[in-house]
Amino acid sequence: MKYKLKKGQSGHLHELGLGQKAKIMGVHNHNKAVRRRLLDMGITNGVEVKVKKFAPLGDPVDIELRGYELCIRKVDMQNIDIEVIG
Repeated sequence: MKYKLKKGQSGHLHELGLGQKAKIMGVHNHNKAVRRRLLDMGITNGVEVKVKKFAPLGDPVDIELRGYELCIRKVDMQNIDIEVIG
């Protein structure tokens, strides 16, 4: 399986491959309502996330964090900074 990012590298959440884990380093979004929604769903600094599955056309992506699964659009994932941990 080929991943875009390797362990220890930084990037954005949409660059992770299936099964990869990462730690959230920051959430940046010009739309304050979307940023607030992401924070309310638990996407905050220091949280570990894992890519569980992709929709058939690649969007949205199912991620696991804080003990639950969340479907998130790739356009929103582009504004989330991460560091790969596995």
